[in-house]
Amino acid sequence: MRASHSNSPLSSRPAASRRHALQLLLVTAASWGFGAALAQPAGVPGGSPKPAQPLQQLRIGYQKSAVNLVVAKQSGWLEQRWPNARIAWVEFPAGPQLLEALAVGSLDFGLTGDTPPVFAQAAGRDLLYVGAEPSKPDSSAVLVLDDSPLKSLADLRGRKVALQKGSSAHYLLVRAVDKAGLQWSDIQPVYLAPADARAAFERRSVDAWAIWDPYYAATELAIRPRVLASGRGLSGNNSFYLASSAFAQRHPDVIAALFEALTRADRLVQQDRATAVKLIAGFGGLDAGVVSLFLQRRPPSPVGPIQPATVRDQQRVADAFHRIGLLPQPIDVARIVWHPAAAPRTVNPS
Repeated sequence: MRASHSNSPLSSRPAASRRHALQLLLVTAASWGFGAALAQPAGVPGGSPKPAQPLQQLRIGYQKSAVNLVVAKQSGWLEQRWPNARIAWVEFPAGPQLLEALAVGSLDFGLTGDTPPVFAQAAGRDLLYVGAEPSKPDSSAVLVLDDSPLKSLADLRGRKVALQKGSSAHYLLVRAVDKAGLQWSDIQPVYLAPADARAAFERRSVDAWAIWDPYYAATELAIRPRVLASGRGLSGNNSFYLASSAFAQRHPDVIAALFEALTRADRLVQQDRATAVKLIAGFGGLDAGVVSLFLQRRPPSPVGPIQPATVRDQQRVADAFHRIGLLPQPIDVARIVWHPAAAPRTVNPS
């Protein structure tokens, strides 16, 4: 969505009238807690700050693992907050597909794991890191079948390992291979989307599978695989909220409000697990037992701006892929981290 000057409802009014209308807009925004964000437009890497604009459309990309987004969607909170905006929810099987949609202008905002933004930045895609959740190292794993001869990560040498290319599981596997003292060339990666990877795993077309929740939890309950390694000690499995630079420029107030709604969703998950399980299971057709299991592995996850330590973690992800030749050139993660002039407010999760 691009707003032009000629279409602005203020552009054809006399100057005094425009000033009056703007004052009313700021007063209205202040009543929602957005006044600071409107008064101080966001600073966006690679672009000039622009005043916040009324929200007309919000297209959100999410996955089954996006707990806070799913709870907010099922609860209808965003539609209640912006009743006059067109809010669209689009589900994706994994982060790379979501960021491709963001890059071509089909989305405004979405959530992925740590690896998809690295590949998107390397490809020159238009995106900004605008927020993050705490790390979830127990929510991903390298799995083998229960009767597999593989007993350690070193046993992956020469083996076929299924994974979604460019996903958080990709980085997990890179770290697992490194920990085992192997080279990336020592394994045979088989790039498959989660549903296809599970099918290949169960029919023994691959020897191992690197995957994240809730696919991990669903497989764990269905066929009882063995965990060769979880993300603990290997990958923080960080979750990032991303937006196009145009959306961040125009709507720093909306991003602040999204953070509040998503943190509210996290409080519901922590304080009313039964309702959260019902909401999430009802959305995705997942078994309640699957939802309960993957929520147990998920720590409290309030949403807030990117912190310096998280940027450093993410730079390590980018450097790891460059080191093994999967990124042709190094990238600087900090260059696409959003720095709003007025940082979005966060809500205490307690």
